[in-house]
Amino acid sequence: MDHEQLHKLLAAVQCGELSPDDGVKQLQDHVADAVDPVTAIVDGVQIDLDRQRRCGFPEVIFAQGKTAQTVVDIFGRLADAGQDCLATRVTPVQAHSLLEAFPDAVYHAEARTVRLSRDAEKYGRVLVVTAGTSDLPVAEEALETLRWMHCGCELIVDIGVAGPHRLLAQLDRFEGADVVIVVAGMEGALPSVVGGWVNCPVIAVPTSVGYGASFSGLTALLGMLNSCAANVTVVNIDAGFKAGYVAGLIAHGKHVPSE
Repeated sequence: MDHEQLHKLLAAVQCGELSPDDGVKQLQDHVADAVDPVTAIVDGVQIDLDRQRRCGFPEVIFAQGKTAQTVVDIFGRLADAGQDCLATRVTPVQAHSLLEAFPDAVYHAEARTVRLSRDAEKYGRVLVVTAGTSDLPVAEEALETLRWMHCGCELIVDIGVAGPHRLLAQLDRFEGADVVIVVAGMEGALPSVVGGWVNCPVIAVPTSVGYGASFSGLTALLGMLNSCAANVTVVNIDAGFKAGYVAGLIAHGKHVPSE
C-alpha cells in the first residue's frame, strides 16, 4: 500500500464510505503482506509483492512455459495488491484466459504481452527505433514495457543502414530523448550509427532476424558488443522487455523525484 492508497483508505473512513472495522481489516491485510512479501500460490509459484517497494516497479510475469491458469492466478494476485501487471511471452491461449478474467487488460499480439495498468501521468521520453520491419515484435515488447512503466515513448520503423537517408530524415526526432532503444538483426550495425548522432544512452537489442551466418542473432549481438560508440550498451537477443525496462528506469530516475 503506497501513500496514495493509504490516503484514499483513510479518507473513505473519514467520510463514512468505509466503516472503521473494514478500514482496520484492509490495514491488517496490508501488514500481513508486508511481513511476508513473498506469497506462495498455485503450483508452488511465489510472487514477490515487495518488489515495487524495493525496486520501484512490480514483478513481471514471464508467461512462457506456464499454464494459462497459473498466469491468470499470478496476474490476479498482483492486481489484488494494487500493482500494475505485465505478462510477457504470452501465447494466444494465455491471452484469451487473461482477457476473460481481466477485461480491462491490453493484449498486444505482436509484442506477445498483456498489460493492466492504472491511468497515470507519463514521464520522460524514450525513442524506440528498428532497423527493419522484421524487428517490430521485439520493438513492440519494449514499447509495451515502457507503457506499463508509464514512460513516454515513440516508435520509428525501418531506418536501417542499407538506407542511410532514412535515418538522416528522422534525426530531429532524436533530440531531447532520455534514451534511445535500437532494435536490429542481420549484422547489427544501426546502434553504432545512432550512437554517433545522440548525446544520450543507446540500448542496443540484437534480434534473431537474418540468414544463416546471422546465427539467430549471435552475429548482431557480437557486433553490438564491439560497438565503437561509447554510449551504446547491449541487452540479450530479442530482449525487448529488458531494453524497455532499463530505459524506463533511466527515464524514471531522471524525471520522477525520489519519495
